[in-house]
Amino acid sequence: MTLVGATEATAWPGIPVPRTPEPLDPAEANLVDRARDGDRDAAHRLGRLCAERDDRLGARHWWERAARAGNVDSAFNLGLWHRTHGTTEEAIGWFELAAGTGDADAATNLASLLLERRGDTDGARKWFERAAEDGSRHAARRLALLCEDQGDGMGARRWHFRAAVDGDLRSAHDLGFLGYAAGDEAEALHWWEYAARGGHAEAAYHMALLLHAARDEKGAEAFYRLAVRADHPGAAFRLGDMALCRGDLPTARACFERAAKTGRPDARRMAGLVCARMDDKAAAAHWYGRAAADDPEAAFRFGLLLVAEHNDLKGGRHWFRRAAERGHHGAMVELRTLLPLLGASPEAEGCLLDPAPPYWSRPAEPGQAARAELAVAAARRRGDPAAEPEDLVEILGTWDLVTGDLATGALTPGDVPDEAGPADTVGRLARASGLHRAAIEHLGLVRATLLRPGTAPWPTPAEVEHVLGTARDLRRRLGLR
Repeated sequence: MTLVGATEATAWPGIPVPRTPEPLDPAEANLVDRARDGDRDAAHRLGRLCAERDDRLGARHWWERAARAGNVDSAFNLGLWHRTHGTTEEAIGWFELAAGTGDADAATNLASLLLERRGDTDGARKWFERAAEDGSRHAARRLALLCEDQGDGMGARRWHFRAAVDGDLRSAHDLGFLGYAAGDEAEALHWWEYAARGGHAEAAYHMALLLHAARDEKGAEAFYRLAVRADHPGAAFRLGDMALCRGDLPTARACFERAAKTGRPDARRMAGLVCARMDDKAAAAHWYGRAAADDPEAAFRFGLLLVAEHNDLKGGRHWFRRAAERGHHGAMVELRTLLPLLGASPEAEGCLLDPAPPYWSRPAEPGQAARAELAVAAARRRGDPAAEPEDLVEILGTWDLVTGDLATGALTPGDVPDEAGPADTVGRLARASGLHRAAIEHLGLVRATLLRPGTAPWPTPAEVEHVLGTARDLRRRLGLR
């Protein structure tokens, strides 16, 4: 509810007007007489006139007269007045008076104050429920979020549903995530499509990611395009990746450059890669240079470009070192080769003597990248900490790498007999690497959660960091990168 009785041009809390009121005209004088005689509607209208003149004390005076005489709109306006002036207890009292008569907006404002100023979740839930039952879409959404905070999944779905069918696209988007996190991808697709077709860009993007993970590239592309119309940088990046896979370099370049202009380092790197493939070395150097400070792969490729095209050995050394400091193996190899040409010794480079954890430079499989982004978005939706998508991609990619080599016989298990048979992937990896079986099982369980949501809670950043260490140690012991 807005300020009850106020016009579009009202000065409070909008555009200021002179504080000195105009002389009373006959009509206003009549209102004053009626208000003094106990006419609550006249007192409410006088409060409105004072608000329009930015006479806040006058507004409060007449609204109090009207509210004490039973005018609900004045009680609501007094709640707004006291909330604006920071007198919370008075605001709560007036909102409660109005809410008790069935005013849904007053109940919503009351619940918000109880929750935000007092931390009274029980009181807030009571008034949100009353307002939602009376048809307030805003209250239904706030109630759904409160239910989520309290771990009431059924309540959250009920009230998100009430808000969504009443047109709240944010709640439709949230319903999609609740379905996805529970492993119900059909529900996720339903609500994301509902929100996407209503113009919700994030819903369109997440819909596309889920379709991409399910290998429905045609459907994914349609929803990526829908998200791109709202300038979603992630959607432009994914469209560029799809165009690159088709060999459509001009389209890939246009999409990556569009995403790059939003500041994404990976988009800048990919724009540089496509420009290099199109033999536009100047544009490639531009994009690699803009990404190199934050992206080890871009720093590595920028160094290669500087050396090959400009014979800039010092520039190459700088960027190879930057990438090597982040664990980029190719950069370490190039740096070792380049240093003697500059009269320097590899033994003087700390990044070569004590290398960082290996940087995962393998291209991400589209389905894995989509699952990783969805997992991170699901964890962060309510402000919870979450890992970075690239870390989850490395976990997924490591498992595929080591199990693929195991299946082809590239890995040689130890001398311990394979008692559990070929299906015991964890046991075979443990024997081949010497890692503890429980560590590899943990890696497999996190991977399963990312690929099959609903089987376990999303991994925390600390859990991801631990499992990432296992993945890197496993690759190192098996001689894989």
